[in-house]
Amino acid sequence: MTSNPASTGPSLVDTRNSPLRRPGRWRISNIIDGRALRIKLTSAAQQHQGDPQAARKIVIDHLHAALFRGRLIAQERLQQGADGLDTARLLCAVQDEVISALYDYTTTHVIRARNPTEAERIAVVATGGYGRGVMAPSSDTDLLFLRAYKVSPHTESVIEYMLYAMWDMGLKVGHAFRTPQDCVKLAAEDVTIKTSMLDARFICGDQTLATDMFELFQREAVRGKDAQFIADKLAERDARHARHGDARYVVEPNLKEGKGGLRDLQTLYWITKHMYGGRTLEDVMQNGPFTPHEYNIFIRAAKFLWTVRCHLHFVTGRPEERLGFDLQPEIASRMGYRDRGEQQGVERFMKRYFLIAKDVGSLTRILAAKLEADHKKKPEGLRRFLPIRAPQALKENGFIIDNGRINTVDEDVMASDPLNMLRLFTIARREGKDIHPDALTALTRNLRAMNDSVREMPEARQLVLESIMGGDRPGQVLRWMNESGLLGRVMPEFGGIVAQTQFNMYHHYTVDEHTIRAVEYISDMEHGRGETIKLVSELFPLLENRRALYMAMLLHDTGKGKGDQQIEGMKTSLRACQRLGLPEAESELVAWLVGHHLEMSETAQKRDISDPRTVAKFADLVGSLERLRLLYILTVADIKAVGPAVWNAWKGQLLADLYNNTAAALRGGRTDEAGVLAELEARAERRREALIDRVGKVPALMLEMETAYWTGFDLDDLAWQARVLNDEQEVVAHRYLADGGAVAMIVSGADRTGLFADLAGTLARLGANVVSAQVFTSNRGRIVDIFMLQDASKGAFAAGDAPRMERLEKAMRDALADNAIKGEVNARAGRREAAFLVQPSVQIRDDLSADYTVIDIAGRNRPGLLHEVADVLADMKLSIHSAHVGSYGERVFDAFYVQNARGQKMGTKARKDTLKERLLAVLGREEPDAPQTPARKLKRSRAVDSF
Repeated sequence: MTSNPASTGPSLVDTRNSPLRRPGRWRISNIIDGRALRIKLTSAAQQHQGDPQAARKIVIDHLHAALFRGRLIAQERLQQGADGLDTARLLCAVQDEVISALYDYTTTHVIRARNPTEAERIAVVATGGYGRGVMAPSSDTDLLFLRAYKVSPHTESVIEYMLYAMWDMGLKVGHAFRTPQDCVKLAAEDVTIKTSMLDARFICGDQTLATDMFELFQREAVRGKDAQFIADKLAERDARHARHGDARYVVEPNLKEGKGGLRDLQTLYWITKHMYGGRTLEDVMQNGPFTPHEYNIFIRAAKFLWTVRCHLHFVTGRPEERLGFDLQPEIASRMGYRDRGEQQGVERFMKRYFLIAKDVGSLTRILAAKLEADHKKKPEGLRRFLPIRAPQALKENGFIIDNGRINTVDEDVMASDPLNMLRLFTIARREGKDIHPDALTALTRNLRAMNDSVREMPEARQLVLESIMGGDRPGQVLRWMNESGLLGRVMPEFGGIVAQTQFNMYHHYTVDEHTIRAVEYISDMEHGRGETIKLVSELFPLLENRRALYMAMLLHDTGKGKGDQQIEGMKTSLRACQRLGLPEAESELVAWLVGHHLEMSETAQKRDISDPRTVAKFADLVGSLERLRLLYILTVADIKAVGPAVWNAWKGQLLADLYNNTAAALRGGRTDEAGVLAELEARAERRREALIDRVGKVPALMLEMETAYWTGFDLDDLAWQARVLNDEQEVVAHRYLADGGAVAMIVSGADRTGLFADLAGTLARLGANVVSAQVFTSNRGRIVDIFMLQDASKGAFAAGDAPRMERLEKAMRDALADNAIKGEVNARAGRREAAFLVQPSVQIRDDLSADYTVIDIAGRNRPGLLHEVADVLADMKLSIHSAHVGSYGERVFDAFYVQNARGQKMGTKARKDTLKERLLAVLGREEPDAPQTPARKLKRSRAVDSF
């Protein structure tokens, strides 16, 4: 018995706002002529009756050609604008036709049963994704060979012949050979098998046998078993999220397994199908709990995610599910996303991706609410998993505590009074309870009612401010508001950054997720949760403008994507504060914090913060201790919220040192360079005395060091250096930072021209990534250089690998002795880094320091870059007073304070021009063996683009 695959694909193409003109409907007979294909196979059998192997080779060639033609047409249609759901269904139909033809050939010409017995009945059934009627280009083919009874030689031979033929065609086939009873039994034991069987679909063979199995499965494994299946699938989803990161807005998402991805969408489909039934995707979802609008959202999400997935598989030629940086630009281009204004096409594409992921989250909430409502009526069902309690009325009309969560008595509560959307979160915060998914669903369905007239009501303003400031966990409330879409409605400035991404490796989250995490960090630090930062804890009680701090944090990135983010952010934040009715002085303070939120981080990490001019300029910018406190706390939270391992102990120390130096200047009332210098010298003297009190004898080498050395380290660091330094001998030593983020290596010996370049080259050759370098030279010409080192994975270099550290220390001692390892550094960047082409820049300035020329360089980060830059400086006879090395994802920003051989600034413009030209050549050098990724077709982004 032969199957009859569907002849046409469903018409699910939405051409509105499409960047491409999509092709029309497809008909499988126009792609693979099944009748003609079977005639070719029969002809091969007849022509080679005495030579089955020759016939087999021809048959496989014909089948493979049909498969290849179908895949090629599917790929061409996708490139012409067909959506991915349509493409996946076409690929599935092609495979159906090929497998059906192979079955017919096998059972007619190779292993024929003229009068098949009961044991020789067989049906070929698609399961898993293939069973759902959708296939990604590189997906496996999951098949169930269904037998009626015990195994017979006939059925074994048919299956063996078909499997080997499919493998020879290049198909990746996963298969099982079972009876209907086996299927039901295994489905009861394993939810993965049950889910696969829920998707099962007849392809070819004995259709009666397959139909009997489907009916048995529904009767024995599905009906009346919703509760356990739902609980299993939700537990499976939670475990998957934990494995892949329980965040929807990670900037390199796993399209299939990540939160808000295809698997979440499929989980909705499976649960809905189990409960409500249906055959096709459209049948199942229309039978479920969704409104027509929500059904359209589901289909739109499915189309988009499948489109991305099909492109990913075709571009890479493998089952790639991670949407990495190296692939995002190519997929964006294929899907028609172009640059628009300040936004790159890839950023517009990723914003669309995260908005779709957000939609998937909303659909999940809607289904959860429906499940709970349905099973309140069925005590034997989900009641075991969702215990039901009697609703408890609240003092606010229309609100109840429903099963331990805040809910509304009905959906009209939101529609009749839009302010109830805001009251919902205030009540949840006050009661310390979660929000019922029904309430969030009702809110989402009535978002349009939150218009300008409602936003400007005094109570609305107050409720918004309470959501931002109220309670000790504002992050949870803000995340609820953002997930429901309300936050962007009541604060349009924030709405502009929802799901927004920046195409770089520095930021780990979308802009809105980063912002909410930053607010959470401020709240955690204020209330003593998580990692304690001593200075932050000391400053919070002194704050006079706590609300301004939280407002500035929430609004600090609202200028992104509009030009100069700090200038634009000042405008948007001032507008938001004025609309919320904040006093003028407070609004201006918020705008100032937003407009300067990068200044403290950039000054601490890119400038010599012991230089009096640096401190004086920063003190003039800040102007008051209150602004300094606010800006410091905001900066700490901003950095911590960028992503895992971005914040570390030495960044914390740099910020604390800048804060302390600036606070001392502001408290003393002198922010001129002379006044700052006097204060720094006094602090250095106090630190010298404190060190002597702690350790007793201090090496003369340390006592010869300038003020910058003594103000550049805390007392613990200085005590360690005092223990390891030697006045006469070369020293190489290390210690791991307490937070494990890096290892500090101290190097001391006689100075010479090119020494720093040799040290940097040695570190690069042995795989140590320099993330910070401090360079000091005594008046007797001995150096003390401190390098902060990480490995390629951003962890401390050689952590737990003592032999590797010993090799590095020996090599560094050899470099001190002018016997450094020579040869080229392996400068090849990784595939992800190679996705970015960053426009290099060099600035050479004499106005930033009274005694030194400051060289700022920016470009794409790669191994050995610091060594090459230091080589150029040494070749031009420039001595490095301090080096401030910082990597931000794929980009590097380094600053060098230098003097010429006479101990002066660089001098002539011609000399500076020569240096700039040479440095640009180093920064712009492309590695000849760099991985060629699709993203390398992108225009260069400026290295100085702000973060």
